[in-house]
Amino acid sequence: MTSLWIPLSLSLKVAGWATLLACVLGIGLAYALSRWQSRWCDLLDSVLTLPMVLPPTVIGYYLLVLLGRRSSVGQWLSSMGIELVFTWQGAVIAATVVAFPMILKAARAAFEDVDPRLENAASVLGLKPLAIFFRVSLPLAARGIMAGVLLAFARALGEFGATLMIAGSIPGRTQTMSIAIYEAVQAGEDQQALVLVAIISVTCVLVLWSTSALSPRHVRRKRGMQ
Repeated sequence: MTSLWIPLSLSLKVAGWATLLACVLGIGLAYALSRWQSRWCDLLDSVLTLPMVLPPTVIGYYLLVLLGRRSSVGQWLSSMGIELVFTWQGAVIAATVVAFPMILKAARAAFEDVDPRLENAASVLGLKPLAIFFRVSLPLAARGIMAGVLLAFARALGEFGATLMIAGSIPGRTQTMSIAIYEAVQAGEDQQALVLVAIISVTCVLVLWSTSALSPRHVRRKRGMQ
């Protein structure tokens, strides 16, 4: 039974790191795209959100070509002792790529809904652009960004194709829950597959419920009932 929890812990670790990386990249780019007035803006947005529509195996192939030992990037990483192919770190990269568009889309929409007059007022009061971002724009867009974070975490937690392509299926090292479920079904181990499906389903419900309980809307509702 202990072996059933190993893929879950690995999936949570991969999804957690992937969501963190996607947040760092996605929120900054979303803010830039929401404030950048250019005809190239939508084209760049389309390129950045390609992982949302591309087959996961295609994403995995791109990552293999980019990070494999035959590529210049892969050789450079290898010279520094960094190996990403067939490692859990490679699974994190794959999950980050597929989760990134979720945060980018949600965060950009949230930033575009922020009243620019509030940012202008903060600028008139002497706040610098970085301070305006952290003290005005980001707090006002937080709820929309949180929705994107939830979607990104759920997407990273269930990632299968790209992860299998670049990280493989090494039990205890790169075998996430989705891969473990697939292999259990292929091996005819229906009981194990059922247990794994139940575990990841309950885990997803608990994650969504916990985040919802901490949301500003939920907090205000509880205060109103007191």
